Amino acid sequence: MSNRAIRIGIDVGGTHTKAVAIDNSTNEIVGKGSVMTTHHDENGVATGVVEAFKKCLSENDIKPEEVIFIAHSTTQATNALLEGDVAKVGVIGMSGGGLEAFFTKRQTKIKDIDLGTGKWINIDHSFMKTKDMTPDNVSSVIKKMADQGDKVIVASKAFGVDNMKEERMVAEIAEGQGIPCTVASDITKLYGLTTRTRTACLNASILPKMLDTANSTERSVRAAKVTVPLMIMRGDGGVMEINEMKKRPILTMLSGPAASVIGALMYLRASNGIYFEVGGTSTNIGVIKNGRPAVDYSIIGGHRTYVNSLDVRVLGVAGGSMIRAKKGAIVDVGPRSAHIANMGYACFTEPELFEGAELYYIKPRENDPSDYVAIRLKNGESVTITNTCAANVLGILEDGDYAMGNYESSCKAMQLLADEVGLSIEDTARAVLQKACDKIKPVIEDLIDKYKIEREQIVLVGAGGGAGTLLTFTANEMNFKYQIPVNAEVISSIGVALAMVREMVERTIPNPTAEDIAALKKEAKALAMNSGAVEDSIEVYVEIDEQAQKVTAIAMGSTEVKTTDLMKNCDEEEALQIAAESIGLEQSKMKMAGSNGSIFVVTAEKDGKTPVRMIDKKGFVKVQRSNGTVLVTTKSRLREDLKLAWDKASNFSSEVRINPDCYIAAESRVIDYSGIPALEQVSGLAGVELIDIKEDAEIILVLARNEL
Repeated sequence: MSNRAIRIGIDVGGTHTKAVAIDNSTNEIVGKGSVMTTHHDENGVATGVVEAFKKCLSENDIKPEEVIFIAHSTTQATNALLEGDVAKVGVIGMSGGGLEAFFTKRQTKIKDIDLGTGKWINIDHSFMKTKDMTPDNVSSVIKKMADQGDKVIVASKAFGVDNMKEERMVAEIAEGQGIPCTVASDITKLYGLTTRTRTACLNASILPKMLDTANSTERSVRAAKVTVPLMIMRGDGGVMEINEMKKRPILTMLSGPAASVIGALMYLRASNGIYFEVGGTSTNIGVIKNGRPAVDYSIIGGHRTYVNSLDVRVLGVAGGSMIRAKKGAIVDVGPRSAHIANMGYACFTEPELFEGAELYYIKPRENDPSDYVAIRLKNGESVTITNTCAANVLGILEDGDYAMGNYESSCKAMQLLADEVGLSIEDTARAVLQKACDKIKPVIEDLIDKYKIEREQIVLVGAGGGAGTLLTFTANEMNFKYQIPVNAEVISSIGVALAMVREMVERTIPNPTAEDIAALKKEAKALAMNSGAVEDSIEVYVEIDEQAQKVTAIAMGSTEVKTTDLMKNCDEEEALQIAAESIGLEQSKMKMAGSNGSIFVVTAEKDGKTPVRMIDKKGFVKVQRSNGTVLVTTKSRLREDLKLAWDKASNFSSEVRINPDCYIAAESRVIDYSGIPALEQVSGLAGVELIDIKEDAEIILVLARNEL
């Protein structure tokens, strides 16, 4: 009988579907399996998911009963909307009578949705007053919509987020007639009937297709004798059980980039940083803040939705980007890539083929500029010069880097371009990467500003085959530290394997009380449990947007009682070392400001400030702030000491008082109150959440000072 516990992660990429098996105790990769992505199979990409999974098990001697977790990312939702593989939707709007009915009819009468690709979601409409909603009447309306070709129903009621009774009734009756139904208030709890209904329509349009795929995948996994729940990667970086995905498939949008972020996050223990995924044609750039990837509302086909996904910026510059030039100057880099031009990289070409080679200009596509650079080799074939070639010339790639090519070939190709622009080989290569970097830097600065990341804490985290090419140069240009994880080529699969359940509840609540916030956190925790998370593993944090009067509770938890440990026995000495590396000072200058055996709080003095790091037993930096106050207290003194620490950490340097961010270490938990702006809210919420802790239990307070 095996004692191994194996986590399986499967990432569906554009070309390959890759499976990775990870030992849950050691976090070591114990198996891999890769197949071509099955875009054109009868069952779509689901066939490749199952093939990669089976290959991973069979080729690495992994028994089905050893598998404790299996999850996969999916491109199906994204592709269905991009390709217009969508069902006709029937919307049933509901409300009371009078003026409410007048506005509800208008707000639920969603126009056909233009997907921005020449494809549309066709939508029919019906309206019912709640007083008329008997089972017979609802059944009659649904039957009429089915007769006119509607394949899926959307139930959307005015103020349905406050009372979902009628929406639930429509769903039950529709499903009883064999018609799938999306309940608008299941997708989001925010007010805004038009956006909520439109988001539900987008979800409903892909529901029949996603149901077929989900059922097919689940049957195949069960046939392989794996009994644990099948999890699906979400676009916001979490996973959910397949039964939840069957209701809300739209949440899987952008699950591929999400997987690679989570992989890098877990492997590198990054807390604050800018994330790069560098491919051959494009680069995805996103944010990691306080150990979590930044998320925002998705825009689909130009339409704002209430779907949360990673806030990722996509740039048309990457490892394989081609060079545009003219006599005497480098004009631009990208967006066309060697792949689009159907050419190889010069750096991956044999050196002898450059004897007598000539530089010439091309148009990769009909409407492109005609100044892209190519090289005609002595055998008549052509290659092109890329960012990767420039990185090889400058020697900025580490040994074993996926982008490492032939140095001699890179220099011979770059010499031809150097002769054209009138620079040295090295200066030409540097000018190429500088053009690429100049496109990346404004995106990084925008993300730093949007998410208010403290610059001295930023690490550039890279993944993808071209990470070493652009990440290294950009980090040096901007004076940031950088990290590229081991196994970067399968980092997305690793991310799927290590992902946790993530659920979120958003509500419009003006002036929320501590009781309001506590109730919202409880609701988010219940959703996470429904999606497969074990109760004891769930952590919930809250964000309050005072301007929008919106409160968000985000719950994250593991699918098992014992969560994955990357560093199982982190002690005080190791915590001091981790903090020293993070802060950038010698370990001897670190001070253990507080520890309860599970959470270590380390401070130092640097540039007139007190940087703080909160580190858990796994060695993760849970919180890193550049200036803070630490106070060790007890539950009985918490309210009084919190007020003292709050006032001390508040910023009075401007005309407006700027309140601090608060974090509490209690037992094995770090409770993040950084999104809650008022002392009364933090104090009240802490009292509610710590109700089960003894009065003399030790509490560690961290108050981080905020600047304008």
